[in-house]
Amino acid sequence: MRWVIVSLLFFATTINYLDRAILGVILPEIRDKFHFGLPAYGTIQMVFQLAYAGGSLLGGKLLDRYGTRVGYGLAVAVWSLAATLNAFAGSALQFGLFRTVLGLGESANFPACSKATAEWFPPEERATSMGIVNAGTNIANIVGPPLVILIALKLGWQYCFAIMGGLGFLWLPFWLLTYRLPKAAGAAAAPTSKLTIRAVLKYKQAWGYAWAKFLTDPIWWFYLFWLPTYLTDVRHFTPSQRGTALTIVYSISGLGALAGGVVSSLLVKRGWTVGKARKRTLLFCAVIMPACSLGVIVQDAWFAVLLFGLATAAHQAWMTNLFTTPADVFPAEAVGSANGFGVCIGGLGGALFSGIIPGLVIPHVGYVPVLLGMSCFYVPAWFFVHRLMGGLEMVTLREEAPSPAPLAHSRV
Repeated sequence: MRWVIVSLLFFATTINYLDRAILGVILPEIRDKFHFGLPAYGTIQMVFQLAYAGGSLLGGKLLDRYGTRVGYGLAVAVWSLAATLNAFAGSALQFGLFRTVLGLGESANFPACSKATAEWFPPEERATSMGIVNAGTNIANIVGPPLVILIALKLGWQYCFAIMGGLGFLWLPFWLLTYRLPKAAGAAAAPTSKLTIRAVLKYKQAWGYAWAKFLTDPIWWFYLFWLPTYLTDVRHFTPSQRGTALTIVYSISGLGALAGGVVSSLLVKRGWTVGKARKRTLLFCAVIMPACSLGVIVQDAWFAVLLFGLATAAHQAWMTNLFTTPADVFPAEAVGSANGFGVCIGGLGGALFSGIIPGLVIPHVGYVPVLLGMSCFYVPAWFFVHRLMGGLEMVTLREEAPSPAPLAHSRV
């Protein structure tokens, strides 16, 4: 049953990324119809990511209150409805409103996946299960662009949102009928506990993780949201060529995600400490990232696509290792809060560096300074990890003294 659960989480994550990527993929086909340029598009992506950041803090409370089955089902219903409503958008403002709701709903995806795997899997198997779930992000980006472009050209852009949004509603009954807490299904439940985000913020390790997310999350979002427009406006790709190029880029990125985990794991097996293995792998990714981003200036268009693929692969290898650091540093009761805080701060970085700033800057200076500048963010992000997270040793949580009860006033 637990592998059935993982399969459902995998498909939901795939749908999640299909829904969020549609607008960027077909933007060249619809922007003239609605008369909105890059600044308006940047604003739309900014509000999506602000909603995503805020929702990441609220999603955990929703899941804790209503449980994984109902809480995640509600989140999928919200984002699927928002994705479907994009088919009826008639202006940039309406796209912005629907994308805001989409961000709120989608923000619960990874907290729900983490909670579900914690409920169903022992600690030694959770990384494997989450790796399968996370593969849905790459599958969506590999098969999604050519499929979405084909639907837009054959049936119309509205069908892209309607069909992809409808997939979530098709998935929902299977989830509600299948998911139960492990005890109800005859398995042993994993013990769960939590620490508030406010308590976690007292540790410098949480801030090291959050600042690294703030600086590097936007690069992935930039490729996701802006690469299709770049390939059309700068490289003059046809829709078919654009779909092929995006499939190549994200196929390479998937290999990077796998390689990043394999390399650090092999180093640990060879006797390296966890901190040394993680940080050396992160440093390698940080150093090569600017070179991989040179695709923005090379002359040959398909060589540029290859370099963009290597850049996204380096990012995924970086993220594979960065995602593990909260579990390396914090006990189980604090991992969820540390992750939620990092996702929130990463979303704020995405709103700034892959939303509003590109929309305002690219029309005036182009893509080159924006992409090359952001590719250098990984080095300071690594220093935040190095200085604030140290050797990635497990911290000892400090017990907070209970607040004293107020003294009653005596009457005279």
